[in-house]
Amino acid sequence: MHAQSLTAAAPVAAPALAARRGGAAELARLLQAARRDTLATFAAWRAARPALQVPPRAELNPPLWELGHVGWFQSWWLARFPARALGPRADPDGPRLAPLRDGADALYDSGRVPHDRRWSLPLPDAETTLADLGRGLAQTLDLLAALPADAGDEALYFFRLALLHEDLHHEAALYMAQSLGVPIADARWQPQPLPEPPPPLRLPAGAWSLGSGGEAGFAFDNELHGQAVALDATEIDAQVLRWAEFLPFADDGGYDQPHWWSDAGWRWRQATGRDAPRYLRRDGGGWLQWRAGAWQPLDRRLAACHLSAFEAEAWCRWSGRRLPTEAEWERAAFAAPQAFSWGAVWEWTASPFAPYPGFRPHPYRDYSAPWFDGRPVLRGASFMTQPRLAHPRYRNYFPAHRDDVPAGLRSCAR
Repeated sequence: MHAQSLTAAAPVAAPALAARRGGAAELARLLQAARRDTLATFAAWRAARPALQVPPRAELNPPLWELGHVGWFQSWWLARFPARALGPRADPDGPRLAPLRDGADALYDSGRVPHDRRWSLPLPDAETTLADLGRGLAQTLDLLAALPADAGDEALYFFRLALLHEDLHHEAALYMAQSLGVPIADARWQPQPLPEPPPPLRLPAGAWSLGSGGEAGFAFDNELHGQAVALDATEIDAQVLRWAEFLPFADDGGYDQPHWWSDAGWRWRQATGRDAPRYLRRDGGGWLQWRAGAWQPLDRRLAACHLSAFEAEAWCRWSGRRLPTEAEWERAAFAAPQAFSWGAVWEWTASPFAPYPGFRPHPYRDYSAPWFDGRPVLRGASFMTQPRLAHPRYRNYFPAHRDDVPAGLRSCAR
C-alpha cells in the first residue's frame, strides 16, 4: 500500500483552507475578522475585570500583555521586517525597522521577556494599547494592498503566520477566561452536546504519509516534512469521549487508585490534590461544572474537557484502551472524513512532540524547536479554537500536566 498524502479531497474545511491558501484580499478580510474577535474578547475581560489584573500563575498572562504582544508580533514580522517577502527563507536576524512605540521589543518579545516578569513591566494602558493595535493593523493592510494579485506563498507567508498566531492567542484568552470565571457571551465559543458514541472505526494496516509534504499554501515548520510511517490495523473511537463515558472512571474511585496512573501521573495527582477533573465537583449523586464563575449542572453529553494527559492515560488504563498516536489520529481524519468527528476538544495523543525527519526551523524560531522536549502532541481543535486554525495536520503541544487547556481524548483498542 502506498503512503497516502493530502489531496484536494482531503477533509480540510474552508476556513482553514482560506487561512493557509487565501490570497491577499482574503487575508485582509481574515486579519480584520481576527482582530474583531480579539477586541471583543478583550472587552469581555475588561467588563469583568476593569483593572485587568490576573494572578501571577504559569498558565496565565496579563491581559494587557497578551493584547500588546499580538500587535507587536504582527508588526515584528510584517511592517518592521524588510525580508518578509522571502517567507520561510528569510533570515530572522536581519535588520528591523523601528517599532511604533519606543521600547516595545523589551515589553512584548515573548522569547526574551521571561514569563514571570510580565506582571511587573511598565505596559501602556488599555487605550494606548488599543490605539497601537489599530495603527499596526492599518500598516499590515496597507502592505497587503500593495502586493500583486498573484502574490505567491512566500510573499504571503508572514501574513498567514500573523493571522494564525492571533488566533492562537485568542483561544488562550478564552481558556484563561474560563480559569478565572470571566464570562464570555459569544455562542461561538461555547461547547455543544455530542451524540451517542458511534461505532469505532476500523482501519487496516498500511503506510501513511504523516505531515505536510510540500503542498501549496502555508504550513507550520513542525508539520514538515511528510514521512511515510507503517501503521498496524487500528480500532479508533469515531468521536471524543463525553462526560458520560469519562465520569464512570471517577465514580469508580479511579482518582484514588494509583494502579491506573503512570508514575508521573500519580505524582501530579498527589501534588495537585485532584480528586475529579478540573472545573467539576460532585453534588450528591451527580456532578456540577464551573463555568463563567458559577457552578452549573453538568450536561454529560458534552465532551470531557480540561483533562490533563495524565487523566487521559489513567482513563485508558481503567477502560483497557490506549491513546492513539498522532499518525493514527491523522490517518483516521483523512481516511474516514465523514465518520471521524473532531473539533470538540483538543485530543491528547501518545506521541511526543518531536521534529519530523528533515525538520528545518522557520524564521519564527521560538515556535517549535524550543519545545521538542517530549511533551505530548495534541491533535484536532476545540470549541474555543478559531475554525481557521482547525487543520488535520496541525500539531498542538502542551506539557502533560496542563488541564486548563480545553483538551480531552479519544481512545484506541489495545
